[in-house]
Amino acid sequence: MTDAAIAYPHGDPHHLRGMEASRVAHAGPPSKRIVTGYGFWIFILSDMVMFSAFFATYAVLLGQTAGGPSGRELFNLRNVAIETGFLLASSFTCGLATIAADYRNKTWFHLAMGVTCVFGLAFLAIEAREFADLVARGAGPTRSAFLSAFFTLVGCHGLHVSAGELWLLTMIAQVFAKGFRADIQRRILCFALFWHALDIIWIAVFTIVYLLGSAS
Repeated sequence: MTDAAIAYPHGDPHHLRGMEASRVAHAGPPSKRIVTGYGFWIFILSDMVMFSAFFATYAVLLGQTAGGPSGRELFNLRNVAIETGFLLASSFTCGLATIAADYRNKTWFHLAMGVTCVFGLAFLAIEAREFADLVARGAGPTRSAFLSAFFTLVGCHGLHVSAGELWLLTMIAQVFAKGFRADIQRRILCFALFWHALDIIWIAVFTIVYLLGSAS
């Protein structure tokens, strides 16, 4: 038996470290799920940049009412609070759907996604009613620069939620027809990231547009 074998019964540590480094070096590319999630985060960040521009424009035009009504006169915080509650609840049920997808439980996935869809539609219905009411009161997007910025910012978020609803229904149909295949799992991951990002943006809208607008 050699001295090295006696000194290092489990193998030469330098050799073992070399083997470990070799395994790390040849671990291969990351999984498609990781790459897809990373790429979709880049898309979400680009969307955040766009919304940041809308927020900046709104902040500049907040006082440009052209003699028309301001946010304090127009906004109904009670309805907006209910609207916010629906969207936040939809984020919770979307998370439950993601967990159900990880466990490949179709029943709970469809149930959670269905509730998410209903909450999202309730949010859109309240927002559409708010827009219709403002237009009926003569406070449409052409009334002032302030209202143009308001309708653009809030309306753009509403369009994103509408697109998310269509995506959600598509995911329900795909899971029903094809099950939890790897590519469908990746799409569910991207949808969840998108939906949660919309909640984050809405919190900013609720705070900056409605709360601060009602106080100004």
